Amino acid sequence: MSVRVRRVYASPEPDDGVRVLVDRLWPRGLAKDAARIDEWPKGLTPSTELRRWYHADQGSYEEFRERYEAELAAPEAAELLEHVRELAAKGPVTLLTASKDPEHSHAAVLAGLLARS
Repeated sequence: MSVRVRRVYASPEPDDGVRVLVDRLWPRGLAKDAARIDEWPKGLTPSTELRRWYHADQGSYEEFRERYEAELAAPEAAELLEHVRELAAKGPVTLLTASKDPEHSHAAVLAGLLARS
């Protein structure tokens, strides 16, 4: 299973496979046709409350990860996560985010969960 995380602003690459935008909001300044997004499962993103909490520097990345994983256990999110897991079982998947620090973002949490399956 091949899952990687990239910034959505980076140019698409041939080995990206299925390109999945994992942000709730469309990235600023990015034309939809230039992004080449295959899937956009908004229900897989962290809640607004969790995002605001994390970006206000109120907790550690580890605590954010734990809270986000708990949110992903909800039925809608779990179903979407399973769908992305199925895509990854068939070929490469690239999780795309506008985050300036993809390694400490929700996209990295998702990639870690997918890698464990």
